[in-house]
Amino acid sequence: MALSLNIGKCTHLGNYRENNEDAIEHRAFPDLTVCVVADGMGGQAAGEIASKKAVDIIPRELRKSLTAAVNSEATKVMIRRAIVQANEEIIQMGQLDREMKNMGTTVVLAVWRKAGEMFVSGVGDSRGYLVRAKKISQLTVDHSLAQALVEAKTISAAEAREHKFRNVLWKYLGSKEVGDGPDVAVVPIQAGDRFLLCTDGLHGVVSDDKLLQFMLSHPEPQSCAEGLVQLALESGSRDNVSCIVIDVVG
Repeated sequence: MALSLNIGKCTHLGNYRENNEDAIEHRAFPDLTVCVVADGMGGQAAGEIASKKAVDIIPRELRKSLTAAVNSEATKVMIRRAIVQANEEIIQMGQLDREMKNMGTTVVLAVWRKAGEMFVSGVGDSRGYLVRAKKISQLTVDHSLAQALVEAKTISAAEAREHKFRNVLWKYLGSKEVGDGPDVAVVPIQAGDRFLLCTDGLHGVVSDDKLLQFMLSHPEPQSCAEGLVQLALESGSRDNVSCIVIDVVG
């Protein structure tokens, strides 16, 4: 069965911020689709610049490297390289301009190559989810100090949701901890699958159960994306809010 994607996206300043440091990008090439969501951080306009850089560089690098001859394992390598390239360019900008010294950004991305697999990866605490068979699963791991404590079995996952370090990141684009790049999840896709890429302005205030219920009740991806952002604002989000909804269609 030939598969295609329907995509909805939305980003919003929110109710409490003066500028939107989130950035979203959807690039569709003849044999490649790349969706990226980034949440910038840093003083002045630095966060905005870092997130915009991330969503520009990663599709650019993947367009150059993901030729038809590249197989699944090599695709994972190319995705990590694109993320590393974005990290290096953001670090370099921070070194050249004092006002951008501490800038950084999270990133989460989904890559599809006209085949039966979706590749999902991320750095920081923006997340990728899969909704399938009326269940939601998180595909990425938060690079926060709270999540590190969960992995060390110091606190529970439930405690992490309210922990004072839940928004403190130890790895993000603009940091040396990115290393060789993050893990890449490879998801065999089927018609009816729905992917969500979002910043913590959404998942930080809307529980996974509520995300699932909303996404199940809003079948059209653009209205779903816009509705999720509105749901976050109504739930008291104090951040910028951004998401991309990706439907797999038979």
